[in-house]
Amino acid sequence: MKAILALENGIWYEGESAGAPGETGGEVVFNTSMTGYQEVLTDPSYSGQIVTMTCPEIGNYGVSGEDVESQAPKVAGFVIRTESPMASNWRADGTLRDYLVRHNIVAISDVDTRSLTRVLRSAGVMRGIIATGDVDPKALVDHARDLAPMEGSDLVLGVTCAAPFDWQPSDSPAGEFASSPERRSDRPLKVAAYDFGLKWNILRRFTAYGCDVRVFPATAPASELLATNPDGVFLSNGPGDPAALGYAVENAKALVEADVPTFGICLGHQILALALGGRTYKLKFGHRGANHPVKELETGKIEITSQNHGFAVDPDTLPQDVRVTHSNLYDGTVEGLRHETKPVFCVQYHPEAAPGPHDADYLFRQFLDEMEKRA
Repeated sequence: MKAILALENGIWYEGESAGAPGETGGEVVFNTSMTGYQEVLTDPSYSGQIVTMTCPEIGNYGVSGEDVESQAPKVAGFVIRTESPMASNWRADGTLRDYLVRHNIVAISDVDTRSLTRVLRSAGVMRGIIATGDVDPKALVDHARDLAPMEGSDLVLGVTCAAPFDWQPSDSPAGEFASSPERRSDRPLKVAAYDFGLKWNILRRFTAYGCDVRVFPATAPASELLATNPDGVFLSNGPGDPAALGYAVENAKALVEADVPTFGICLGHQILALALGGRTYKLKFGHRGANHPVKELETGKIEITSQNHGFAVDPDTLPQDVRVTHSNLYDGTVEGLRHETKPVFCVQYHPEAAPGPHDADYLFRQFLDEMEKRA
């Protein structure tokens, strides 16, 4: 079946349907990872976005129930150059196309993704529509222009959990990297985690370190988390504009004032920056991939990181008691922060994704060190 991808700037691409039939819209972005497409599809941080994979062939190793980061795919749509017709992997339990159809994800293949990526890199990410069947490209362009922009959008409420729950290691496979739990205290450390679009592999890492994790909805008041007497609080990744999450920023301020060890990743990093007095801004085309070099400023060490974000923290707006700990070597943007007097720190990238593979796992150990002091 024919499919069309239309952008708000009037450019459109014709290809073939590679998923469910229908129409979908969102912010069109690109990801430079060569593998990990199922992690991308199921990462709630991609809610509201049509993801373009720059790797020319996608789907060659199929899909597996062990490789998901949430209950189901969260992307608004999917764009690829060449769809692999087979799944060559002993772990696979299906093909990518069957997976996309089963979860009603509209996708398009046979797109010149090199050209599309150059457009997004030069002009910036933009709104777009994917539609299958006999459709009018010019009408789709108009539909794309009618979509709500990412700036000012609260997409967290669409992906957060409905009620608090205790994470169980059996909820999803731990994987090879997280197979040996490490008990560092005489009891399991208790982590209260805000779910702004939480990736399961973060929970797997906490489990691997012997922590008990209780997950709370994004709108839960900080007092509800603190009432459980956690050893530490975690602020997760998630989608949308951090500046639109006033409720999350106010809760983060309460956590900072409570002096509870607090660790944030990605959107959680941005929310903490706002709570500490900083500001955020939208990047031209964001950071999405698995090989982004980040420098730890104190040691000078370089980490190979996985990234997925379209907003960044403005370092010039940070107060004097907050220091930048990590910097992106591509464009110098802020990749990590730490409060000088409170047990609060955060990073923009995803240490749990482990592309290094273990370059950034020390961040979980640092969080455990802070929690052990409190314990």
